[in-house]
Amino acid sequence: MSILENHKRFKDIVKGRIREDFKKFVTQDEMIGKSENDYVKIPVSRIKLPKFIYGAKNQGGVGQGEGQEGKEVPSKGQKAGNSPGEHQVEVEVEIDELAEILGKELELPRIEPKGKKLVSSEDKRYTNISDVGPSGLRHFKKTYKEALKRSIASGTYNAKDPMIVPIKKDFRYKASKPVSKPTANAVVIYIMDVSGSMGEEQKKIVRMESFWINTWLKFNYKGLDTRFIIHDASAKEVDEETFFSTSESGGTLISSAYKKALEIIDKDYPVNEWNIYMFHFSDGDNWSSDDTNLCKDIIKNEFLKKINLFGYGQVESKYGSGQFIKDLKKDFEEEDAVVCSPIKSKDEIVRSIKDFLGKGR
Repeated sequence: MSILENHKRFKDIVKGRIREDFKKFVTQDEMIGKSENDYVKIPVSRIKLPKFIYGAKNQGGVGQGEGQEGKEVPSKGQKAGNSPGEHQVEVEVEIDELAEILGKELELPRIEPKGKKLVSSEDKRYTNISDVGPSGLRHFKKTYKEALKRSIASGTYNAKDPMIVPIKKDFRYKASKPVSKPTANAVVIYIMDVSGSMGEEQKKIVRMESFWINTWLKFNYKGLDTRFIIHDASAKEVDEETFFSTSESGGTLISSAYKKALEIIDKDYPVNEWNIYMFHFSDGDNWSSDDTNLCKDIIKNEFLKKINLFGYGQVESKYGSGQFIKDLKKDFEEEDAVVCSPIKSKDEIVRSIKDFLGKGR
């Protein structure tokens, strides 16, 4: 078996492990901190590949040695040892491979993008001609023309016996060049309540869920922008690290975050060119019913006209009232572009991801 075949076999085994314990990997916070570019490092139990061991006969083993049928075999017992236990190894897995597993396990439909934006594509078209290249890309017509021109220029061309034999310097090859073509781009705007009622456990849930949402959206779009907004009684845009590490002690005014998100969309993301996703995580507290009504007006009159999907995830907290999700469901229960998902604990992350992404918007 070749090295490439062994490597493929190893990757298949790793994927099988991830599928077997999929729920565990989804809620593994340590894994998320080890993502780099297009890969993520996943800790898995050390994998031992089966192998045959050859030895001389009568060396013990099943069915060998002295003894009679029915005779009790004395136990040698297990003594305490000083050897290390089973260790885990970190395996690099491509983000796209994780997305494929996520899609299969949750039966997620592929997203049908809307809007177009001109971006530099990784695709190549063989529209150029080069005098170097592999034999598989040799351009026979161009090569023949070069050989014909050389033959005529050197005076060796015979019209009565027009045999043309190309030499090395006549060879021409198809050459590629990068092209620009319209492709769908997307932006995801994450919003999180960082008021005093949102604790560290709630933020861990948001972090894990947003990682998997991003993984799926990147798999469906060539380009994905990510923006982060935090809010208590006021809202501001922050970077990812600040988003997951900030805590405030003030009250909660959700409309401030929705207004900030609207500013970002209107300034940077024309709706006819971008696929826009928004996910808001909170424990359900808001300052007043008047502000909740303002939030619903913004969703109805602004967001639904501009975005693919608005997802509200309510992370349960012993300090939060949990009222906001009830108010949203009352007004948007029949609206496909608005998804409300209660998240009582990290054990419900898998179900919540399917809530948000299961409609393929």
